[in-house]
Amino acid sequence: MLQVRAQIRCIAFLLASGAVLVGCQSSGLDSLAAYGDSAKTVEDDSAVAFYKNDELITTGKLQFQEKNYGKSYAIYKRAVNVFPEDPAAWLGFAASADMVGRFDTSDRAYRELARMIGKTPVYYNNIGYSHLLRGDLPNARRYFLKAYELDPANEVTARNLELLKNSTKFAQR
Repeated sequence: MLQVRAQIRCIAFLLASGAVLVGCQSSGLDSLAAYGDSAKTVEDDSAVAFYKNDELITTGKLQFQEKNYGKSYAIYKRAVNVFPEDPAAWLGFAASADMVGRFDTSDRAYRELARMIGKTPVYYNNIGYSHLLRGDLPNARRYFLKAYELDPANEVTARNLELLKNSTKFAQR
């Protein structure tokens, strides 16, 4: 019987010690890192994220090709924030914005692209496709023709001109 009481006291002591240790977790030591400096020095700062050079662009292209336009829009939006002078990021962002119907955003992207790569077939072709999606066929044609004049051998522009030729102003019933 004496042995049972000793075991019960031992268990009670261990439980009480555990409760005391759990209560100690909010001590003043929480603000220290492993070497005694401030814990702020080891916190993750998501605004300064590291990206491999083409990680965002590659992922955005893949999502766009898979027709996941909402995802590609979000990825390219991050890409233009991380790499604000990268035309590939802006092209992807503009095209994704067009595909999700955010023409206000794509217009802003095309203004940025105009100063980076304006007067190139890629620029004119993309902005032409944007106008095609909006139903603005005269401006789409104007931009496609500018792209075609600069690069008559470009198959994408030729297909877009063919697509435009087959487009009508009103829905077919």
